[in-house]
Amino acid sequence: MPGPLSHLTVIELAGIGPGPFACMMLADMGAKVIRIDRIPSGKPAGSGVENLLRNDGMVDRGRQSIAINTKDPRGVEAVLRLAQNADILIEGFRPGVAEKLGLGPKDLHARNPKLVYGRMTGWGQTGPLAQAAGHDINYIALSGALHSMGAADRPPVPPLNLVGDYGGGGMLLAFGVLAAYAQAQHSGEGQVVDAAMTDGAALLMAAQYGLMAKGMWNDGRESNFLDGAAHFYGTYECADGRYVSVGAIEPQFYAKLMQVCAIDDPHFQQQWDKAEWPALREKLAAVFRTKTRDAWCELLEGSDACFAPVLSMTEAPLHPHNVARATFVTEGGVSQPAPAPRFDRTPASLPPKAPQAGQHSADLLAQAGLSAADIAALLAAGVVHDASGPA
Repeated sequence: MPGPLSHLTVIELAGIGPGPFACMMLADMGAKVIRIDRIPSGKPAGSGVENLLRNDGMVDRGRQSIAINTKDPRGVEAVLRLAQNADILIEGFRPGVAEKLGLGPKDLHARNPKLVYGRMTGWGQTGPLAQAAGHDINYIALSGALHSMGAADRPPVPPLNLVGDYGGGGMLLAFGVLAAYAQAQHSGEGQVVDAAMTDGAALLMAAQYGLMAKGMWNDGRESNFLDGAAHFYGTYECADGRYVSVGAIEPQFYAKLMQVCAIDDPHFQQQWDKAEWPALREKLAAVFRTKTRDAWCELLEGSDACFAPVLSMTEAPLHPHNVARATFVTEGGVSQPAPAPRFDRTPASLPPKAPQAGQHSADLLAQAGLSAADIAALLAAGVVHDASGPA
C-alpha cells in the first residue's frame, strides 16, 4: 500500500465503532493492518444489530484478516507471534478483558517491548464508570457536549455518533498511537495509550470551555453564536423545502451576505445584539424562503458570504467541489469517503475493501514464522479459520 504509514504494522483485535475507525485511518495511510477476527459461526448472516456488528463495512477497508479462537491458548500464542514484529496493537475491550485473554500490555511487551498498545474505551481504563456499558451518546453526555446541542425548548439532539465514537474516539486513538510510536522511536520503549471517548469529547469542547471562561459562552442551548441562536450562523429553509447553511460571523463576511442577498434593512446592522437575534433570524428566514436552494447557490456559492447548500449523503459526492477534489471515490459502484488528509510526497489511495473473516489466515501465520505443519494443525483443530481452506 502507498501512503505515509506504509512502514507500519498494526494488529487490530476486532471490535466495533471507534477502534475500527482508528484502524481505517491507519490503513488508509498505508499501514499494514492485521485484524484478529473471531472464527465465523457458520450461521447465516442476521439482520439489525447483528449486521451492525459485522466487520464488513467501509470502516473495515484496508485490512488483512486472520480468524482465531483467542480463548484457546494456542490461539493466544498465534496472536503473540503476530505481534512480535508489529509496531502498534489496538483493542477496544472493557478494562481487564484483554488481560484475562492473556493479551494485555504486559503479555505483549514481554514479546515486543517497543510495541505501542492502544486501548479504546468509552469511560477510560480507570474511574468509577470504567466497567459500565455505554455508547457514544452517553460519553458525550458526560463531557458537556450533548447538553450544548439542539434547540433551547427541546431535548438535546444527538449529533449522530460523530463526537464520541469518531472525533473524540477513533481520531483521538489514531493520534495517540502515532504519538506513542514517535516516542518509541526515540526511547526504544513502547507504552499504553488510554483513549477514552469521554476524554476525547471533552477535548473537542476546549474552545467552548475557553469562551465560557471569558464570559463569551452561556451554558444554555441555543443561546450562543455557534449553536443556532445567532441569525448569521445557522440553516435556512428555501422555497423548494431544501436548506442552505450560513456562517457569516466576521463583519466583512456578514456585509457580503447582506449585499448579495440585497438586504438593506437597518435592523440587520445590529449583528451582535443578542436581544435582536430571534427577530433577525425570522427576517432572514423570510428572505431565504423567496428562492430555491439552487437559486441561492447561484448567487452565494463561492462568495465570501460563508455559504453552502445543505447536501444529503446522496448529493454530497456529486457536488462539483467534492468531485474536483475526489473527496469521495467509487469502488464497485459504491461511493465512499476517500482517505484524508492529502500528502504531496507519499499520497494515500483507497485501500482494498473489507476482507472476509480469516481471508489471510494461512499467509499471515506463515509470515509470522509458523511452519506449514503448525499452520495445518491449528486449522485442523479449529483454533484458526482460513476463509480459503478447511475450518
